[in-house]
Amino acid sequence: MSRLIHFCHFLVNSDYFVGNIRAMSQFDFQTLEDLLAGTPTEPRHLLPFLQRTQEKFRHLPREALLAAAAHFSLPASRVFAVASFYKAFSLVPKGERLIAVCQGTACHLRGGPQVAASLEKRLGLKIGQTSADGRYGLESVNCLGACALAPVATVDGAVRGHLTPGRAAELL
Repeated sequence: MSRLIHFCHFLVNSDYFVGNIRAMSQFDFQTLEDLLAGTPTEPRHLLPFLQRTQEKFRHLPREALLAAAAHFSLPASRVFAVASFYKAFSLVPKGERLIAVCQGTACHLRGGPQVAASLEKRLGLKIGQTSADGRYGLESVNCLGACALAPVATVDGAVRGHLTPGRAAELL
């Protein structure tokens, strides 16, 4: 394990962080080290690194953000600011299957809120949550650009249109 990763592991497992947050014992430091290994240290490479990291872990783990701060010689606050600014990034794990329900004007008027409520009930989740087993994530988006198919949702990026609360179960 590199000194950088070792240092991040120490920080995450120390009482240094607010609330005495502990790293998950199954965190894959080797994957994190591999992601950093091919990444130049100039700060302009932060966003691509965060994108690859989220793709790998389905969120941006605290360990990765701390490692990025050290790797790019940036304050941790700057890395956390970037990670929390962009809606595409998540600081909490997303489900293996991500369902995004459109709440744009056309979808809203044609039953989008009822479709979302049906999915919440069926999954036992609220918008923005991930199931305890990590299988499903449910989120709301402002517009998917498929107004003619309203109401719509995406499942792992694939658009499904003309939904009704009854048909929402087909998304699972």
